[in-house]
Amino acid sequence: MDANLIVAQLFSGLTSAMTLFLVASGLSLIFGVVNVFNFAHGSFYLLGAYFAYQLVSVTGIPFWPGVLLATAGAGAAGAVMEYVFLRRIYGRGGEAGFQILLTYSFILILDDVVKMIWGTDYKSIERPESLSASFTLGEISVPRYDLVVILVGVLVAAGMWWVIRKTRFGRNLRAISANREMASCLGVNVPLTLSLVFGLATALGGLSGALSAPTRTVTPGAGIEVIIGSLIVVVIGGLGNFWGAFVGALIIGEVTAFGILFLPQWAILFSYAVMALVLVFRPEGLLARKGSA
Repeated sequence: MDANLIVAQLFSGLTSAMTLFLVASGLSLIFGVVNVFNFAHGSFYLLGAYFAYQLVSVTGIPFWPGVLLATAGAGAAGAVMEYVFLRRIYGRGGEAGFQILLTYSFILILDDVVKMIWGTDYKSIERPESLSASFTLGEISVPRYDLVVILVGVLVAAGMWWVIRKTRFGRNLRAISANREMASCLGVNVPLTLSLVFGLATALGGLSGALSAPTRTVTPGAGIEVIIGSLIVVVIGGLGNFWGAFVGALIIGEVTAFGILFLPQWAILFSYAVMALVLVFRPEGLLARKGSA
């Protein structure tokens, strides 16, 4: 087997892992702090991708400002969803059932909104000209854009760790995760913090969609595929655990990449097989939940 091909697949797996991590970390953050499993989380990935398409390919905004605006747009949509809809069902009897129905309904609603605005045709975004070439080291060639996506994922992971562990906002998150009522008694503005958590988490999903748009076609229904992949990641890493999402994404990204290389006809099954093994031998996930980080 050609060593260059192995290295290329390694970087391909890392790129996929970072985009998966951005979505899965937001999903895990929401569950860890708000105790809501947001089935619609993949739809914010979809919104981020379409916002980026509209801003960059249609409006003509430069790529990176377009990505930032798309990320902010997805985050704002998530905060509005929490404030207007989810907040109404906190504390109700049978809250878990309401959460599932409400967030699942948003998958259908947002998918239809996307179709009404942008249609059902495939959309795409050109990579920035400065990142359209490849980085070459000897005989090994890696697309520059992939390297940037990997770097963004690592920086987001480090930044989120710092926010959660080293800032007052992070302390508030951990307090709410441990005991929402006690945190409120201690002066934490719980409703505002929950809205900010949703905004931050869905912004991460939107960032993943915006970064993926130049490498994957933008199409309605992509959110379903993404939420399935993210669910596998958080099950493997540990639901509600931020670093679990990072580890789970790395595992699934590389397993899928090398599965495509060695057994392409079976590659789609490998991620499910890994999840099944984790559920059998370590059902709480590889990294047991400790608050939200």
